[in-house]
Amino acid sequence: MSTWPQCALRYDGTFAGFLTCVGESFRQKTYPFYFLPPGAEQITLYPLQEIPSDPALARAVYRALETAVSPAFRRMMTYGFLTCLPQRERSLFDLIYLAFHHALPQDPTDDRILLLTRAIGHLVREAEHYRGFVRFADYGGVLVGQIAPKNRVLPLLRPHFCQRLPEEAFLLHDETHREGLFYAGGKWKIRPVDRLDLDRPSQAEAQCQALWRKFYATIAIPQRHNPKLQQTHLPQRFRGPHDRISAGGRPLASHRASLSQNPLLSKFPPFSGRSFQNAAFSP
Repeated sequence: MSTWPQCALRYDGTFAGFLTCVGESFRQKTYPFYFLPPGAEQITLYPLQEIPSDPALARAVYRALETAVSPAFRRMMTYGFLTCLPQRERSLFDLIYLAFHHALPQDPTDDRILLLTRAIGHLVREAEHYRGFVRFADYGGVLVGQIAPKNRVLPLLRPHFCQRLPEEAFLLHDETHREGLFYAGGKWKIRPVDRLDLDRPSQAEAQCQALWRKFYATIAIPQRHNPKLQQTHLPQRFRGPHDRISAGGRPLASHRASLSQNPLLSKFPPFSGRSFQNAAFSP
């Protein structure tokens, strides 16, 4: 158990911000009990510090995770930050503290290791599902896909879709974590997207969706209709907005938010290359 005084840290919610918190905690010899990302409300009696993201310090900590411990440990920390594990930052910091001051538990059934490895396994499986289940729609020359994952899977999906669609411009929007993977001209970036308002899809896309619904209705056998089994094989959260199934087992009509004529090309961010935050998220 650490003898460092405990505190609570508020940070910007990014991986670089978390690494900055780690570096500042080691520098000040304080042990964060709570990590508060933007929007998080937590009543605590611990002293609260605001920690602004410091890219230089984050890079130093990121390198130290590999040089002072191991490449596998750094990979575990990177993947662990992408999981939906409650208070994941605290779990990661506990292991980092152990790695630098004592030694990591060698027993894989140790609760501190087991919880994190299970969460990472859930992250990897969810990303694998989305590699197969994501569907894109054409919006004026830009392909748009919408997902609602439990984990932050965009960094794991990025290599697959950038390699599979190298000549396309696309946006893969994570509705849960309100961020998007943008790709165009061989360059990519993951950035926050608070809200995504889409115009109607192109005429060809609308015809394709109508043909799919007609095909779905034509080949269906009413006597063998089993919505529960469908959801067992493909849960609702893995379906796109126009693939979700109603209680009656039929595809739901697509929800389209109105937008002015120009689609997403004007919304694409300026690509500045492979920033540290995105590089750190890359598997």
